[in-house]
Amino acid sequence: MTIVIRRAVREDAKTILAMIAELAEYEKALHEVVASQQDIENSLFAADSVTEALICEVDGETAGYAVFFTSYSTWLGKNGIYLEDLYVSPRFRGQKAGKQLLRHIAQLAVSRNCGRLEWSVLDWNQPAIDFYKSLGASAQDEWVRYRMEGQALSDFAES
Repeated sequence: MTIVIRRAVREDAKTILAMIAELAEYEKALHEVVASQQDIENSLFAADSVTEALICEVDGETAGYAVFFTSYSTWLGKNGIYLEDLYVSPRFRGQKAGKQLLRHIAQLAVSRNCGRLEWSVLDWNQPAIDFYKSLGASAQDEWVRYRMEGQALSDFAES
């Protein structure tokens, strides 16, 4: 078995969107996915994009993807990487594809002198929580993530 991690290219947008839908379905939120293939192409592959994507291939087949971007810590005085999505299709799980994807991003963080690599996981997703803990990651239970989106974001911006 050969695992290859490569930088995603514009031609991967359709595949990435399909895997986003798979992930959303698993997270019981498929109805929240409004992105189109064009949105993925524009946001991930525009010349000025600040977001990066990776594709994981197992024996030449697309097995998963990761999307991440640079964050910043004022306390560390350093950039970090925020991992928005890490997804491996069910039939490729248990083959170290997810671990290789995450390790690749960790290597990027180290080579870029980042102070941290962070991500979020749903509190009910025990398989993911167990996976991340097995790699040495720890939950930041003292922080609560907040979100403002849609009409609430527009209303606040205009107030």
